[in-house]
Amino acid sequence: MLEAIGNTPLVRLRRIVPDGAAEVLVKLEYYNPTGSYKDRMALSMIERAEQRGTLKPGMTVVEYTGGSTGISLAFVCAVKGYRCRIVTNDAVAPEKRRSMEIFGAELEVLKSAGGKLTADLVPRMMERAREIASQEPSYATDQMHNPDMVAGYESLGEELLRQVDRPIHTFCAAVGTSGMLVGTSRVLRRKEPRPRIVAFEPATSSVLTGGKAGTHGVEGVAPGFVPPQFDRALVSEARGVSETEARRTAWELARRGDEHRTQRGRGAPNRQGDRLRPHRGHRGRGQRVQVPGGGLVPRDALTTSTRRHHHRCMIAGADLRLDHATGGAGCHRA
Repeated sequence: MLEAIGNTPLVRLRRIVPDGAAEVLVKLEYYNPTGSYKDRMALSMIERAEQRGTLKPGMTVVEYTGGSTGISLAFVCAVKGYRCRIVTNDAVAPEKRRSMEIFGAELEVLKSAGGKLTADLVPRMMERAREIASQEPSYATDQMHNPDMVAGYESLGEELLRQVDRPIHTFCAAVGTSGMLVGTSRVLRRKEPRPRIVAFEPATSSVLTGGKAGTHGVEGVAPGFVPPQFDRALVSEARGVSETEARRTAWELARRGDEHRTQRGRGAPNRQGDRLRPHRGHRGRGQRVQVPGGGLVPRDALTTSTRRHHHRCMIAGADLRLDHATGGAGCHRA
């Protein structure tokens, strides 16, 4: 199963991109085993620690996470036989917490402020993870500070260079740990002409653009501080994005079947990844590449009834299919 990580398809957006705009390509990271690009960094953190001898059989892997990293780590630990302990919070979608448990992770869930992601939440999770790691022979992956996390995304940049046979003028990604943005960009910028690098974050917590940390509902991004491994020298622009606009764009992409597969795959996907960030390309020539996180459909993008359907489909190994005419939902096996 670990060999299935990476080598994900690339698609070109057609219907949603205005006439005369840049060519927009999107990397479909939900083709990774757990449905998220976090599989790349989870495997990197575990295997590089094994190679150094800092992670050995019988030790426990400990991490703090908003969801997707925990799912990926739990998956890798399940394959390799490690105990996995996760510190998360109750603002994380129940589907994500349940997914971690399905892979065998032991969860400690901290209380949030009214189900929102606030500036103090991630630091509290980090501190609790440190306490747990000190109690027994453990390896704390500590994603925010772990360079192996950044290195895990270099493969994504290498894949893009193989898949796109023309210059990539702009690369866009949302920032949580900043590992995917930094690791991918370091590879892309080895090739001339060097692309512009654009970092996205929720407009209500836009610390990268010099604003204040605030509450938001986007799991896995915008921890409320500038991530320790965020490299400003790589980034051309940071941009705050409206959550409402981002989710509206994701639904529009799903309804219109916008993707045209440019690499491997079986037709247009029937689900969108985690919160695609909209970006208006420059008029005229050029290629812009964006990487959505993959993973589960966002909790607040679905009704309560649809969330129940989504959870049942996930357990059954099927995809959630939405009927936008009736508002209904059901499971579908490809």
